[in-house]
Amino acid sequence: MNIGIFGGSFNPIHVGHCILANVLSQSGLVDEVWLTVSAQNPLKSADASLERHRLEMARRAVEQCERVNVCDVEMSMPKPSYTIDTLNRLSQMYPEHRFRLIIGADNWQIFDRWRESRRIVEHYGVIVYPRRGYEMPCGVEGVTAFEAPLIEISSTQIRESISRGEDVRFMVPDSVYDYIKKNKLYG
Repeated sequence: MNIGIFGGSFNPIHVGHCILANVLSQSGLVDEVWLTVSAQNPLKSADASLERHRLEMARRAVEQCERVNVCDVEMSMPKPSYTIDTLNRLSQMYPEHRFRLIIGADNWQIFDRWRESRRIVEHYGVIVYPRRGYEMPCGVEGVTAFEAPLIEISSTQIRESISRGEDVRFMVPDSVYDYIKKNKLYG
């Protein structure tokens, strides 16, 4: 099977992530999308105490999605997490699958700074979805530009809204909203 690896902090996962993963899983570019919750992104600071919460919220968010799954492989890998290491590990664990990386156009703009970015493109391939204000790749071998819907929601925006006591009910799946409330996250 062709598996799209959609990595991220998912802190928290929101409807934009879910819509994108679902649309990609039905696009024909991949057979499934695996949301790979990063333990620690080398380009971001992370609260290690939220690891299990981020993973559980991602699992709850995709319970009803037929071809979208959650992958926790990075939780057992050295930190920080580097995408090339994750892809290599998954290829070793699942040699019957072919993996492709899914990233936003914002990350594509800095992709040359990623560890072994050229190897990722050549060996795995990259699917790039649009982000407002960023150019999509054009004519790059090993890279597919995918015209997904633009959804202007960010995890940062959600965390900030919750900390101000604002309602984020329609920005996250219901099961994630309930989990955030129950566990008093981001308040």
